[in-house]
Amino acid sequence: MRIKSLLNYTENHQYYVYRNFCLSSLDDRMLSSIYQPMVGAFAISFYRLLFQQIPIEKIGYSNIDQQRHLFLTLGMEPSESGRKALIEQASKLEAVGLLQTSRIYIPENDDYMYEYELTAPLSPAEFFNTQHLTLLLRDKIGKFAVLSLREKLWAKEPDEWSGATQNKENISLPFYEIFELNTHVIDYELEQALSEVSTTRHSGLQVGEEANILNYADIILRFPKKSNNRQYVEKLRFNFEQMGIVNYVVNKYDLTVQDLCRLLDEDGIFTAEGDIILDELQHQANLHFRQGKKRQEQREVQANKIISIRKAEEKPEGSLQMEHAVQMEYYVEVPMQFKSKCDIHQYNMILRNEPYTKLLKTLFPGAVPDNFIDIFEKIDLSYKLPGEVINILIHYLISLLATGGDQRINRNFVEAIASNMLLKQINTYEKAVQYIKDQSKVKGKQAQSSSGTRNRAYGKPTKMKPEIPVALNNSPAEEVSEEEFEEMMRMAAEIQASKKQG
Repeated sequence: MRIKSLLNYTENHQYYVYRNFCLSSLDDRMLSSIYQPMVGAFAISFYRLLFQQIPIEKIGYSNIDQQRHLFLTLGMEPSESGRKALIEQASKLEAVGLLQTSRIYIPENDDYMYEYELTAPLSPAEFFNTQHLTLLLRDKIGKFAVLSLREKLWAKEPDEWSGATQNKENISLPFYEIFELNTHVIDYELEQALSEVSTTRHSGLQVGEEANILNYADIILRFPKKSNNRQYVEKLRFNFEQMGIVNYVVNKYDLTVQDLCRLLDEDGIFTAEGDIILDELQHQANLHFRQGKKRQEQREVQANKIISIRKAEEKPEGSLQMEHAVQMEYYVEVPMQFKSKCDIHQYNMILRNEPYTKLLKTLFPGAVPDNFIDIFEKIDLSYKLPGEVINILIHYLISLLATGGDQRINRNFVEAIASNMLLKQINTYEKAVQYIKDQSKVKGKQAQSSSGTRNRAYGKPTKMKPEIPVALNNSPAEEVSEEEFEEMMRMAAEIQASKKQG
C-alpha cells in the first residue's frame, strides 16, 4: 500500500470491501498452512476480518463504514503507530496476491475512500507452480517443510491404478446432447434484469472497450496435438509473463486465436528453454497482418465493383445526374493536354462533375494503361476519396508533369498524395483545389530558396589572381635614328662593364 502521508489514511476515512468468491475448506487450510507462515498471523486475521464484512452466503460489496471499525476490531490504537502497522499488514497481503487496495477521491468531501478487493487463495497446484511464492515459503519454513506440506495437500493416485491413464477414453456427454434450449425466442426482459443485478465488475484501467485478450484454454484447445511446439505451448498455462507477450502481439496485429495457433506452430518461435522469441513472433505476425490487409483490400475492391455495376443497372435510363457549378475563385488552369479540347469553363465543369474514368479516357488518346486504372481504382474503392477530389488529384499530377520536372508518376507517389489528402480530410472539391494551390506555393518557395542558395554559393565572384595589364602592340613601330641607336649601344656597353666590375 503506497501511502505518502499518514493523514490520508486514518480511522476516520471510509472504506468498503469487494469479493466474488467464498472460502472453502481447502482455502482455509491454504491460509493457515501456506500463507500464514509467509505473511504472519496478524495479516491473515486482517484478511479474515475483511472477508467477514460480506455475509458468507453472498458475494459482492459490503456496506460503507469508517476504518475505525477495523482498528477497534483488530485491537489497534487509532494513532500513527497503529496506522503504520495496519498499512504494513495490508502491504503483506497485497504482496502475496490476497488483497488489492484502491483509493477513490471524493470531490464533494475533498477526501479519499478506500476499497479493499479480496482475492481467493491459490489452489495447491497453482501455488507450487508459482516460483516466487514457493521460494518465499522455503525461506520462511525450510525446504523439507515445503515438501511435507505439498505431500499433505495432494492425494496420490492408488498404486494399482498408476499408469492406466494411457488407455483412458473420455465418454462424457456434452450439454447439447442432453438438453435443448429454445433459442428462437429472445427474452429481453430477462437479459436486462440479469445485467442489472450482475455482480461482475470492470477494472478501472482498460486498454479498450473490447480488449482482445486470449487465455490459455482458448489456445490449447485449438493447437495441434502432434505439433513439435505443443510442449512449449503447454508451459504457457502457468507462465503469465509469456501469456502477456502473446496477448501483446495479438492486440497489436489483431490476430484471432486460429491465427495465433498457426504462428506458434512455426519453427523458430520458441527458444530451446521454451520461451517465446518476441522479435520472431512479431515478424511472422506482421507478415500475416500485411497479407491479410492486402487480401481484404482486394475483396473490398471486387465487392465495390459489383455494387457499382448493380447500381448502374438499376439506374433508370432517363435519369440525369445533376451538375454542380464551380465558383470562379476555385477555377484551375487548363493543362496543355486539354487546351485544344475545351476552354477553362468546360474543363472545370469536367473536373467537378465527370467521373475519373472519363477524365482518364480524355487524357490518353488511346486505351488507358491498366496501372493507372488500378491506382485510382484503389483510391476510389479502398480509400473512399470522392470523385471530384480524385479528379483534382489527376489534375495536380498533370500539372507536375507539365512543369518539366523529373518526377515520375508511380503508385507510391500517387498513394502518398492521396494519403496526405485523407489525413487533412480533403473531402470536397473546394478543399481539394485549395490543397493543390497550397502545395504549389510551397513548391514555388522551395524552388526559389534552392535557386537563391545556389546563387549565394556559386554565383558570387571570388577573388582570384590580380589581372596584369598586357602591353598590346597596336601602334605602328617608330623608326630609330643612327644617333639614338649609337646612344643605346653605348648605354648597353656601360651596363655590361659595370656588371663585370661588380
